[in-house]
Formats: sequence, C-alpha cells, structure tokens
Amino acid sequence: MALIARNIDTGFVMADKVGVAATRETRRVGLLKHASLPAGEALWIVPSRGVHTWGMRFSIDVVALDERGIVIDRIAHMKPGRIRLPRRGTAGVLELPAGTLDRSGTTIGHRIEFERTSTDAPAGSRGTAVPMPRESEHQS
Repeated sequence: MALIARNIDTGFVMADKVGVAATRETRRVGLLKHASLPAGEALWIVPSRGVHTWGMRFSIDVVALDERGIVIDRIAHMKPGRIRLPRRGTAGVLELPAGTLDRSGTTIGHRIEFERTSTDAPAGSRGTAVPMPRESEHQS
C-alpha cells in the first residue's frame, strides 16, 4: 500500500509516493539523507509544527496542515538553510518538490486528503481516505 496526497479543492494529485515520518527518528532525519526530491514524491511529517532545511541540498515546498487536513501555512521554494517557525494549529507538514504548490494552485484554506491506494491500482483511481493522525497515535 502507498499513500497519495490530493488537493481536494483543485483535484490535483500533489504526490503519489508519500513517505510518512511519524517517529522521533524519522522526523529528525526527514529529507536530510536525500540528494533530491523527485516529482511525485513527498514526505508527510506528523506530528510536526515547523520545519527547517538546514543540511539539505535542495529547495522544497511545504504545507502545514491542521488536524482536518486544511492548509494553514504555505511555503513555496523554501531554500536550504532556512527555518519556518510553527503556525498555531499545525498537526503535520507535507514536504514536496519545489514548484508543486504553484503547479497545483494550492492556497491557504485548501484541504489535502491522503489516500491509501494499492501500488498496482490503475492510474487516477481513488483509494481509501486516510484521516490525519493525532499526536497521541504516534508517540515514540
């Protein structure tokens, strides 16, 4: 099973290969070991309230989501060596390849839905919606 992230307001599939960082270790490492973030890939960091790109070698787009999946902060083309302080109400952040937010038309107030879909499902098929996890579900 794989996760995809879809902007419900625009219908745009933001990523069809979403990794999840839900433990202290995976949240700490994030994308630091990556040389790039290819189109279609993303990292969902939950719980997370803010992000940094210290030690990264590439720019990313970031959306902060509340517990319902509503975009409450949007950072396009966040360069390496930067920090984005937490925004009130953030439950998790989705890190995407730079340029994804502009291509998808994603703005504050839009809703991002995560779907669980089989890796062998036909392109464009809809899977099962995955609720935003709560912090208590991912204590480590």
